[in-house]
Amino acid sequence: MTELSEDVDPLSSMKIPGPSEEHLASFDPIARSRRRKTPLPSSRYQFRPPKYYRGPLHPHQPPPPTVPESREFIPGPFSLPRLQQTYHSTLAPDLLTLMYKHYPPGTLPGPSGPRLRSWDDSSPYHKNRPLRPPRGGPTLPLLRQPITFRNIPRLEKIHVHSFVKENGADSAHVHVAGMIVQAITNVRATVFRAKHTIADFNLRKGNPCSVAVELRGEDMYNFLAKVVEVVMPRIKEYKGVSGKSGDSSGNIGWGFGPDTVGTFPEVEVNYDAYPPRMIPEIDIVVCTTATNDKDARLLLSSMGVPFHGKHVN
Repeated sequence: MTELSEDVDPLSSMKIPGPSEEHLASFDPIARSRRRKTPLPSSRYQFRPPKYYRGPLHPHQPPPPTVPESREFIPGPFSLPRLQQTYHSTLAPDLLTLMYKHYPPGTLPGPSGPRLRSWDDSSPYHKNRPLRPPRGGPTLPLLRQPITFRNIPRLEKIHVHSFVKENGADSAHVHVAGMIVQAITNVRATVFRAKHTIADFNLRKGNPCSVAVELRGEDMYNFLAKVVEVVMPRIKEYKGVSGKSGDSSGNIGWGFGPDTVGTFPEVEVNYDAYPPRMIPEIDIVVCTTATNDKDARLLLSSMGVPFHGKHVN
């Protein structure tokens, strides 16, 4: 064996001698495979996942969606939006502190009143009649579960919608609206057609009338950060989102006019490509996991969305 260099540790594995000549001469993998009586098990990566899920008892089970071999595998995420990092590192603990209600050990929250009202039996027709709905409307508000670290309100999805009523006279309005919505959201817009004929809007049944997209994940956080940090500060004398906007279920919505839509960076950098009179209005609906407007408004306020006026929950 040749002498080792001075840079090599004498106690290292480099000092172990290599295989002998007899071992090298006896090494024949082809003959070894021929002497094998039973074949080796097939590789697990050659298994093609089934096209349909046929129940938990079927012998062929598809891999989980997180495995690249799965048919439902979606690669990503490729980036971590700054707003999402801020939510997990700063906003979520602060929201838990503001919304958490502590009950000492051994105590339980007080009983809540009935959600449906009973009849006063002033009429014989009240007998066996279903309970009355709550005051103020026929729908029951969602129950608010105690806020813990497991159910801190967070963003779920964002709907961006644009209704083009001028499409009855010129179909180019829908094309421009779809291009603008796709440019500012990074998602291809879906075109919707009219279900009824509206003479005031020159709209016929079956004609395209609006475009919409649904944002989730990275696109959702990037779009909301762009609206809060770039678009809203450029609106003159902008008071903010109305405190009455909400559906009492944790979803907040607002809209932007054509002048505001033109201030989006993707539209402004290529403003000559869109006719100024065809720039549409857009409506934005932010869907959260909160069960009431108060918690949803607190979540959006922490992310920089301003509100004005009386807050209606």
